[in-house]
Amino acid sequence: MTSSQAPDHARVVPLRPVAGAPDAKEPLWRDIVGEVLRRERLAQGRTLKEVAETARISMPYLSEIERGRKEASSEVLAAAARALGLGLADLLALTHRELTVRTVSALPAHTAVSHALRQPSGRSQVRLAA
Repeated sequence: MTSSQAPDHARVVPLRPVAGAPDAKEPLWRDIVGEVLRRERLAQGRTLKEVAETARISMPYLSEIERGRKEASSEVLAAAARALGLGLADLLALTHRELTVRTVSALPAHTAVSHALRQPSGRSQVRLAA
């Protein structure tokens, strides 16, 4: 192709990194929290309106949280979790589990965190070094 010719197709640039791509970044906490909330709500067969009313937050705001568009406060997350019959600790544990699944395989094998998370023990172990 010469410089005067136009390409036959446009180059597509993804808005978010493609999972598994070498330069993919770790997912954002708000994205994972939102996905967990939505998954729990749908598993219960509940509508966005029902959960928002029970949590006493606006339906558009809960929708934004579920889509990872808003960084919710701990009070709002606790209210949404309670509306789903969960405690805040349950929501955080589910989110932590999802985040761990997505990021452990992406971490370099030599890091202390990745080694601790890959331990075959019955519970997660995370060790932080200063």
